[in-house]
Amino acid sequence: MDGTRPEGMRVALVTGASGGIGRACAVSLAEDGWAVAVGYRSSEAAARETLQAVEEAGGKGTVVRLDVTDEGGVREAFRTVAEDLGPVAGLVNNAGMSRDGLAIRYPTAAFDRTMETNARGAFLCSREALRDMLRSRWGRIVNVSSAVALRGNPGQVAYAASKAAMIGMTRSLAREVGSRGITVNAVCPGVVITDMTEGLPDERIAALVGNTPAGRPGTPAEVGAAIRFLLSEEAGYVNGAVLAVDGGLTA
Repeated sequence: MDGTRPEGMRVALVTGASGGIGRACAVSLAEDGWAVAVGYRSSEAAARETLQAVEEAGGKGTVVRLDVTDEGGVREAFRTVAEDLGPVAGLVNNAGMSRDGLAIRYPTAAFDRTMETNARGAFLCSREALRDMLRSRWGRIVNVSSAVALRGNPGQVAYAASKAAMIGMTRSLAREVGSRGITVNAVCPGVVITDMTEGLPDERIAALVGNTPAGRPGTPAEVGAAIRFLLSEEAGYVNGAVLAVDGGLTA
């Protein structure tokens, strides 16, 4: 299989695309010619702001409610995207959650919810996306992991475990489907200022930036650019890669 993309417009689904890295990724993909399905769980208004940004970038898109923890809902969301735009050829598993806390006092329910959202959610969406990708023998999946999965961080045992699980999933799935013209890769953002990180204490952000050779936080657009490359035709020989987009934090 030569990995040549099938005819017609490529359709990408970005989960957790209401803001931050997801929004930047959606806009970047629109600029690269993708039709973009903007996945959201709770804020349709924010998702529509992303859609507006996609359209302003010259792209075509739609919004779709997608709770990645709901297996039936995932299946229905993919059907909706296929009806509105076409089958999903590119999937960005960006939806995620984080609740910090020391392990000794960490609630089991919060651990389970973190794993369910970050790891199980990526699995459910990937499995659903593969149905059409395998039929067309072309596809791109990018899992948004974290630098924390590579280096660890006090108070983030659950988050790090879930994001490390995504890396294992990436590498194993890449081996399963690589012969079918499908690539599966992961990006590991470092300190990027988003709604999720804005809740962290200033001293923690400062400490992380202090350990980053670049000496500054990254931007969602910089992560989006890396994801855009991994979904591109040019990245057809990049499979099972784990790309740190972290200013050197994990170097």
